[in-house]
Amino acid sequence: MGIASLSLELQLILVPTILFALTFHEYAHARVAYLLGDYTSYYQNRMNLNPFNHLDPFGTFALYFLGFGWAKPVPVSIQNLQNPKKDMMMIAMAGPASNMFLAFLASIFYRLNFYFQFSEEVIFPLEIFIQINIVLAIFNLLPLNPLDGSRILPLLVKNPRTLYNIEIYGPRVLIGLIILNLIGIPILSTIILTPVSIIFYLLTGA
Repeated sequence: MGIASLSLELQLILVPTILFALTFHEYAHARVAYLLGDYTSYYQNRMNLNPFNHLDPFGTFALYFLGFGWAKPVPVSIQNLQNPKKDMMMIAMAGPASNMFLAFLASIFYRLNFYFQFSEEVIFPLEIFIQINIVLAIFNLLPLNPLDGSRILPLLVKNPRTLYNIEIYGPRVLIGLIILNLIGIPILSTIILTPVSIIFYLLTGA
């Protein structure tokens, strides 16, 4: 269960990959917030790629031993934004978009394998890197509070009552799905891994 149950060889690939993917994700939130006029994350030393500034100790522990975890949310002072509703959506989208960007860049190198025939020591970590970043993007796009997808929902859902219910009940639904996954009912894994496999194929051809 979790990263701790995997072989040391796989852990040595997964741990730095996940740390970088999570760090880049949070950095992207902070950078976009800064560009939109909110400097809160900058003053709290979050606008950098130092993983120690972004990781939540308990979330990292849970990720390593349980397979589900989280980083520290990037602080945003909504009163500093000129167009709060639109800007919050852009800040939320920045995280998943940054992970898809990393996956896309890595897929370019991966496709070079068709011409240069890289060794397995190169290809396997690339596959892991691409998959982890796609997983992180898709997971965060789920329309459940406190995930990024819940901040993007106002683009699609106009009913205030529905948005309120998602805000209130989202964490309970998310925790429930995670618990079901941990006890062997992989609803959450199925929801995430189905689009992940499709996107991975489109990016890599593999």
